[in-house]
Amino acid sequence: MTIALDAMGCDNGVSAVVRGAADAQKVFPFFRPVFFGHEDELKPELEKYGFSEFVHASTVITPDEPPTLAFRRKKDSSIVMGLKYVKEGNASGFVSAGSTGALLTGATVIIGRKPGIERPALGTIIPAKKGFVLLMDCGANMDCKPSYLAQFAQMGAEYMQKCMNIDSPRIGLINVGTEEEKGNAAAKEAHLLLKESGLNFRGNTEGREILSGEIDVAVCDGFTGNILLKHTEGFAKIMMGLIKEELMSSTISKIGAMLAKSSFGRIKKRFDYREIGGAPFLGLNQIVIKAHGSSDALAIKNAIRQCIEFSKDSSYN
Repeated sequence: MTIALDAMGCDNGVSAVVRGAADAQKVFPFFRPVFFGHEDELKPELEKYGFSEFVHASTVITPDEPPTLAFRRKKDSSIVMGLKYVKEGNASGFVSAGSTGALLTGATVIIGRKPGIERPALGTIIPAKKGFVLLMDCGANMDCKPSYLAQFAQMGAEYMQKCMNIDSPRIGLINVGTEEEKGNAAAKEAHLLLKESGLNFRGNTEGREILSGEIDVAVCDGFTGNILLKHTEGFAKIMMGLIKEELMSSTISKIGAMLAKSSFGRIKKRFDYREIGGAPFLGLNQIVIKAHGSSDALAIKNAIRQCIEFSKDSSYN
């Protein structure tokens, strides 16, 4: 299975992407990476791991550039060239840790949307009290019409059915209260659309209930979703730090920490975004996975795993 990899978009550099691909190949021997990036930076890293296939991309789209303008001007960037490679049928999917806006713009224009989909959405899995919840959208669409939110729910439900083996995914619309009349005009109209959708819609869901395990798909606009995602990541990191600090504060607590080390390790792993790896853009004609900008080799490896598993379990191929 050939997967195109953006070697230039990761904050940790080309080395993290190449090493992540090497680690992924140990688990998935059938996986064949093709890297997109600047030849001078790529070649030395590829030689370390015995890789040879790459496509020279002379420019990079950075996160601080206007996405649409950068996409139009930088046709020779790693994102644009990688997406075209997938569009032409040369690879099963594309993985990038680069600019979310540029990736969305490029994927929408080059890869194209599935029939009937108004906006592709970025969905990411976050840990809940029981299992996981899919957050739709988590950063692709800052402003959303009610119809977009209804489609996010439909795409999210299908993803959880096919890729997470949940028969009838429970849908929750993120809102400031559980009552039907709560929220702004868009939320109220989206609520009505979801009630009539035929999905397993459980109504409005407040922020404190998202991780309760009572829903499988949390629906919101990308602005709200991205804040929620980053807050969850930051809160988990701070809490683990505070727990560690308290456990190291006395001899007795240190003994307790040693006894509970494996339990804390499992909790930490559940909240580590690197274990998820990446978030799929749902609603496109082909597979595009967005990895975290600060991904290391472990995160890249798991983003590739997401791409492989998504390709196996979907109707894309």
